[in-house]
Amino acid sequence: MFVVTVTYTAALDEVDRWRPAHGDWLNDLISRRLFLVAGRRVPLTGGVYFASEMPVEELDSILRTDPYALNGVATHSVVEFTPLLVATGLESLKG
Repeated sequence: MFVVTVTYTAALDEVDRWRPAHGDWLNDLISRRLFLVAGRRVPLTGGVYFASEMPVEELDSILRTDPYALNGVATHSVVEFTPLLVATGLESLKG
């Protein structure tokens, strides 16, 4: 599993131009369970995603298709981890 942090590299008005396409991109990935959670950082400097288990090369390929990345308004940072302790009902996430 991966935690992906998104950091905006452009002003919010420039980021906002790509927000609808970015939202569509996220909704598609979540519908296919490639991403499990996505949300905004507080304060609004970017976002955070939980990505499913997959080869890191596949995740890198997916992240390159993010409209934010394609349009140069954000960067991604990836941390891979193995979930060992999970809340009741989330046992399928354990590595």
